[in-house]
Amino acid sequence: MAKKILVTGGMGYIGSHTVVELLQHGYEVVIADNLCNSNFAVLDNIETITQKRPVFYCIDVCDKAAVSSLFEEEEPFDAVIHFAAHKAVAESVQKPLKYFKNNMLSLINLLECMLVAGCSNIVFSSSATVYGDPDELPVKETTSFKKSLSAYGSTKQMAEDILEKTVVADNVKAISLRYFNPAGAHESALIGELPLGTPNNLMPFITQTAIGKIKQLTVYGNDYDTADGSCIRDYIHVVDLAKAHVKSCERMIENKMGAGYEVFNIGTGVGFSVLELINSFEKENNVQLNYTIGPRRAGDAAAIYADVSKANTVLQWKTEKNIVDMVKDSWRWEMKLHNAIPVKTD
Repeated sequence: MAKKILVTGGMGYIGSHTVVELLQHGYEVVIADNLCNSNFAVLDNIETITQKRPVFYCIDVCDKAAVSSLFEEEEPFDAVIHFAAHKAVAESVQKPLKYFKNNMLSLINLLECMLVAGCSNIVFSSSATVYGDPDELPVKETTSFKKSLSAYGSTKQMAEDILEKTVVADNVKAISLRYFNPAGAHESALIGELPLGTPNNLMPFITQTAIGKIKQLTVYGNDYDTADGSCIRDYIHVVDLAKAHVKSCERMIENKMGAGYEVFNIGTGVGFSVLELINSFEKENNVQLNYTIGPRRAGDAAAIYADVSKANTVLQWKTEKNIVDMVKDSWRWEMKLHNAIPVKTD
C-alpha cells in the first residue's frame, strides 16, 4: 500500500517539485496550501507531469482548526513535509512580526495536530540562513549558528530548536534540510518559480530582466571580500533539492535514522558569485542582461556554501544537475510563462 505524505506549501516553488518527485516514487500525496505565493494551475501541471492528481486542501496552516480537520479527514499520514512559511529575507527585515507569527505558529499547529493524530515523522524546510555570516567555509551541520541577519533566518533557527526539543519530549522524529540557494525549474517547463509581485530570489530577477518584465537587474554590492566583489552562494537545482525530501521520507519511514532528530545541508558544495551566475546565464542562453551595481542589501552574508558530505554519505543523496542546467531550465520556464502571460514593462 502506498505511503501517504502531507505536504504543506506543496503548491509553491520547492513544494510543487517535491510533490512531483514523491508521486513519481509511488507515494500518495495530500497538499495543504493557502495559495499566497502560488496558484491553482500548479495542480493541473503536476497532474500533467505525473499523470496523478494529489488531493488538495486550500487552507492556511496557521488556522489550527483547519489543520485539525484535515488530519481527521485524511489521516493516517506516514510523514509530513513542512514547506508552508513566509520566505523573503529582505521583507523579513522590514516586517519581522509577520514572519515570527506566521512561521512559528504554522509549525506549532502542525506538530500539535501530528501528535493528536499519531503521525510521528516530519521533514522540515530549513535554510542555510541559520548559519548567519559564518566564520569558516564550507559550513558543516556542526557549524555554530551566529546571530541571524534577518527575521526569516531567526524563524528557521527557532523552528529547528522547537523540533529538536519536541523530538526529546514526544513521539516524533524530525529531519531538517538546510537548503542553500534553489534555482532552476522542471525540465518540462510546466512548473518553476513563479513569484507573485517582486521576486525574492536572484534567478527570477535574472530571467524577468532577460524577458523584459524587469527593466534592470540590480547586483547588491560589488565590494564584498570575494574574488569579484559580489556575494557568493551555493546554487542548487530545485529538482535535486526535491529529491532530498524523498530520500528523507524513505529514511524516516524505513526506520533508518541514527537519531530522533537529524539535519543535513542540501547544496552542491560549490560557491558561485552573483556576477558568475549572471555571466553563465548570458553565455548559456545567448542573452544580454541589463544590470547595474547597487549598494549592499541588509541581511546578506558575503559568502556561504555547503559541506554536503553528510548528505552524500548518510542520506545517500547527491546532486545530479549543475549551474548550466539551472540557467537553461530557468530560462525555458520564463519563456514559457512569457508566451502564456502578457508582459508589462511600464
